[in-house]
Amino acid sequence: MSGSGPVRAYRVAMDHPKRLLLGRALRSDALRETLLRKRIALPVFASDPLSSVAYAPGEVLLILSIAGLAAYHNSVWITLAVVVLMVTVVASYRQTVHAYPNGGGAYAVVSSTFGRRAGLTVGSALLVDYVLTVAVSVSAGVDNLGSAVSVVEQNEIMCAVVIIVALALLNLRGAKESGTLFAIPTYAFVVGVLGTVVWGGLKALEGKEMRAPSADFHIIPEETNLTGFATAFLLLRAFSSGCAALTGVEAISNGVPAFREPKGRNAAGTLAIMGTLASIMFLGIMALALHTHVRVAEDPARDLVINGEPAGSGFHQDPVIAQVGEAVFGGGSFAFYCLAAATALILFLAANTAYNGFPVLGSILAQDRFLPRQLHTRGDRLAFSNGIALLTVLAGLLVIAFRANVNQLIQLYIVGVFVSFTFSQSGMVRHWNRLLADEDDPRARHRMHRARALNGFGAVLCAAVLAIVLLTKFTHGAWVSIVGMALFYTVMTGIRRHYDRVAEELALDVPEEELDVRPSQVHAVVLVSQIHKPTMRALSYAKLLRSDSLVAVTIAVDPDDTGQLKSEWRRRHIDVPLKVLDAPYREITHPVVGFVKELRRAHPRDVVSVIIPEYVVGHWYEALLHNQSALRLKARLLLTPGVTVTSVPWQLVSAAAARKRAKRRHERHPPGSIRRGTRHRARQP
Repeated sequence: MSGSGPVRAYRVAMDHPKRLLLGRALRSDALRETLLRKRIALPVFASDPLSSVAYAPGEVLLILSIAGLAAYHNSVWITLAVVVLMVTVVASYRQTVHAYPNGGGAYAVVSSTFGRRAGLTVGSALLVDYVLTVAVSVSAGVDNLGSAVSVVEQNEIMCAVVIIVALALLNLRGAKESGTLFAIPTYAFVVGVLGTVVWGGLKALEGKEMRAPSADFHIIPEETNLTGFATAFLLLRAFSSGCAALTGVEAISNGVPAFREPKGRNAAGTLAIMGTLASIMFLGIMALALHTHVRVAEDPARDLVINGEPAGSGFHQDPVIAQVGEAVFGGGSFAFYCLAAATALILFLAANTAYNGFPVLGSILAQDRFLPRQLHTRGDRLAFSNGIALLTVLAGLLVIAFRANVNQLIQLYIVGVFVSFTFSQSGMVRHWNRLLADEDDPRARHRMHRARALNGFGAVLCAAVLAIVLLTKFTHGAWVSIVGMALFYTVMTGIRRHYDRVAEELALDVPEEELDVRPSQVHAVVLVSQIHKPTMRALSYAKLLRSDSLVAVTIAVDPDDTGQLKSEWRRRHIDVPLKVLDAPYREITHPVVGFVKELRRAHPRDVVSVIIPEYVVGHWYEALLHNQSALRLKARLLLTPGVTVTSVPWQLVSAAAARKRAKRRHERHPPGSIRRGTRHRARQP
């Protein structure tokens, strides 16, 4: 017992920084308290589509600048087309959240209507899009901040990575707490943009002159004699770039479980508010950009002409929203600086949409055994911590690979979005077809027909946009997104195949009388997660040991799983008492260690033997999918006096294959033999 004090002090010392960063751990029964009201859900789930107002208008004008200023008038029609698409998608997803209130969004819709492979395709597309959302949003924020702070401009990659890590830490504190914190800059940006639109509109009506800083610049077109086909292609490319305004719309349908009751109605209401605000803001900024004569170019150093000379490599091109703000309020005004600050913050916080969408979708995919089970586990603050960590790593690597270059990253964008949009709306059409087949009430049928027509129109429109995006962006970087989707699909398929193979291998396929365990003479604690072959072997082993008691212990992390385990335990008449330990914080090591210590206090002169069934796998990547909880538990129990830990291994087929490979290597190179290429070293003293 003398070592318990230092060990406890060490644990406290290690836990203190974690509590300082993340806050106190929350019990599982506090999950209801973390559910979001609409006013908090809006900044949590809608910061991405709202923030796109800061860069989507600029992307449209950048592409049109290839044909020079003469092409700028086409931006009006492109803007209207984007807004029509936005309204259609938002209205369609309102149908989705009512039909699928348990979350999952497009993945849930497509999996239930088109099957597992189609659902996995959509899941892969959404995962890629969420990673890109973080990378693009943070890079755009750094780019905007760099125009005012030279230190940031000189260290863009490092600043972007630091901001991604900071966002991850904030989200690890929980959606409600991070949403409350992010609400202020999100609403400040909305007020700032709407205020700019209203004030600029009033000045325009009064006939007051408003000119952007670049109004007197000229653009050297890259293409001067565009054919009809080339012009159409350019307009389609500009439209596809403007569709970046729709990224993040699906996040609300993925995160319906995070809303307060009634979940479906609150989620649908938040969608409507988001769609209305995003459409008005996008229209207003684009109208003011044209009215104030904003000039932007893909290569401003070469294509922008200032006083008859190219801008040069030292010229920094300000974003469209910054130029509009300067034209409306004046460059040195307080309102201009407030708008600039709110814009920089919202671009950083736009990644928060992905930080709420990616972990939830990852949890659903993990529950369906397409991703490691650890992604389904909630952390100390009831957030899906492992999903947040995975998203942080992937987004950070992407930012480093593309050097935080917004123009390069934006080309990878929105492919995954419209893959999910198209599949989701098509799935909803099939959903309504199924319901209509069994519905006789005329009023209900009329409502379903109307909903099906809306989703059908959305499916056709999104499919057309997807084709445009692939046609216009494929060679500009969209192929990277497709490769990423294929990679996610392959990995998730492999994980599911592995879990299915393990489940089949561990299934109880022998007569129940052969599973009966012998009378006990052993004092042991057997850890149980489910009833399968490894569990029965561990119980049989425990029955052979000599001790005063034998008990099987399971941890109640998921009430449904625990209830099924207890029912199966009774049904099979297993004559070992099953002890259920409460785990209000979803962490298994603490309840088990506490139970073992109580057993030690009751029998201070006895040794407690904790028996853990474990899988033995043959590949390093399979080890990542199993036994992580067992490793943590053994590490803790080894520090507990009077306790022994026994692993009861169950060799999977892959382990047997690895054993055969090792045997063949041993036969080729028996002990004492000298391998080719090492003979000269063997002669050295």
